[in-house]
Amino acid sequence: MTDAIRARMSGSEWALMLFLSVLWGGSFFFIGTAVRDMPVLTIVLLRVAVAAAALWVFVLATGRRVPRRAQAWRAFLVMGLLNNVIPFSLIVWGQTQIPSGLASILNASTPLWTVLVATALLSDERASVRKLTGVVLGLGGVAVMMGIDVIGGDHALLPQLAVLGASVSYAFSAWWGRRFRDMQVDPVVTAAGMLTASTLVLAVPALALNGLPVGYPATSWAAIAALALLSSALAYVIYFHILATAGATNISLVTFLVPVSAILLGWAFLDERLGAAQLLGMALIGGGLALIDGRLLAWRRAMA
Repeated sequence: MTDAIRARMSGSEWALMLFLSVLWGGSFFFIGTAVRDMPVLTIVLLRVAVAAAALWVFVLATGRRVPRRAQAWRAFLVMGLLNNVIPFSLIVWGQTQIPSGLASILNASTPLWTVLVATALLSDERASVRKLTGVVLGLGGVAVMMGIDVIGGDHALLPQLAVLGASVSYAFSAWWGRRFRDMQVDPVVTAAGMLTASTLVLAVPALALNGLPVGYPATSWAAIAALALLSSALAYVIYFHILATAGATNISLVTFLVPVSAILLGWAFLDERLGAAQLLGMALIGGGLALIDGRLLAWRRAMA
């Protein structure tokens, strides 16, 4: 019998979350670098294929048990679609037209969608009134940010909706990923299986549309290597570990920490700037997430 999902994370889980936020914040920077020269599907295919290869080397070297049941591999396929193929493609395409910092802020809405999905589909992660209030506040931040953008003509609406769609896909992947804990599949094997399934799905369309990935500059290849090995292979091992112990709603909170590193890297190396609309939207999303987590409110009550 497995341990129950905890409502609040331990200090070590928060430390892993901070590290994971840096890895995923860097992914927006790496995508912003690679997308200047590489097509969308080529970037996504290389990201999942290289990450899968690296993880299988680790799985074989450490002697981890690989599931042989068809049920597990069907679950890997669905997880790959929800957590890799759909969101990666939407985010990379979105970043062809919007800055990496803005993409990371829109992606920070993932916990809001996750609360709704978890409430509807997970019996042990039902949302309280406080959490639902946080969802409303956070989604208001997304609406304000995108509405001001559209009215002001600063950024196109469709690429922003694409990144938002990726966030919804991530929310469903957090729900789906809970089943690997019950199936007792090792987190590293789960990540490897998911990335392998994603590679098989993407290989034919990416190669048919864009051909073999040759002739690209070294900077793009360096970005792909970092995107695959750091922001995918290593990040997913941490992700599935936290998901198994802290649950779908808690792990989704990492996406609010991601914009900090993404914005700083975009500002320092990609010459990107964010306006008042994005900062206001980020503040409202942050307020919503604070309500969802509840830790700050509990601390204030304790102090009082």
